[in-house]
Amino acid sequence: MKVGVFDSGLGGLTVVSSIENIFKGGELFYVADTEYSPYGEKSATEILNRCENITNYLIKTHQIEALVIACNTATSAAITHLRTHFPSLIVIGTEPGVKPAILKTQTSNVGVLATPATLKGDKYQLLVNELSNIKKVTLYEQACIGLVEQIENGETNSPKTFQMLENWLLPMKNNNVDTIVLGCTHYPLVEDTIKKIMGNETTIISTGDAIANRLKLLSQEKGHINEGSLKIDICHTGNINHQMIKKIVKNKNIKIRKCTI
Repeated sequence: MKVGVFDSGLGGLTVVSSIENIFKGGELFYVADTEYSPYGEKSATEILNRCENITNYLIKTHQIEALVIACNTATSAAITHLRTHFPSLIVIGTEPGVKPAILKTQTSNVGVLATPATLKGDKYQLLVNELSNIKKVTLYEQACIGLVEQIENGETNSPKTFQMLENWLLPMKNNNVDTIVLGCTHYPLVEDTIKKIMGNETTIISTGDAIANRLKLLSQEKGHINEGSLKIDICHTGNINHQMIKKIVKNKNIKIRKCTI
């Protein structure tokens, strides 16, 4: 099974890390679209066009059979379009883990950290509306402008990143939030900092493992035998932090190169 995965940068590698834990015997081609990062501050039309271009590239260059949109913002903007235009392709998206957060919270106060585009997107709004009947909770939503750029620069533990997160999280802590939804695949890379501010007892919800399990299930339904090694090929459209890649992805045999899309 040949699998394409993409995001605006390093964030989607947190999903790749989950995939490599359970998905075997395939080839994974990751596009870090750093030239167009961050997606979260672009228009829905710009994001959709970019997603279609990347998908065409992955099909033409690597003959992928499955596609993982490892980005909440891109999923919201493009997943319906991609499923319609590439009907033979397994297409798996990423959405904030609001449902598990609602089920796990004890205080009924849930924080959601996401990009502006994700929070404004129809997919997120529909998700919240659908889940509102499960249990009455208060959502504290925060658009984390600039956080993706900090992470892309490798500043996951810098004083500036800590201060940004503290400004966003302290109001949630003061409102008895006990569960935080990471609504961007970049944000697991600052999970330790989030826990320093909120406390280790805070429940953190990310979606990498759920995506990996979904890929395994759908690929096996297509006849994939989940055995053997997983090859990982990473390409980036702009500059990228190579040291961060090595911190996130465990596979030591990955290929990293620059590409034009």
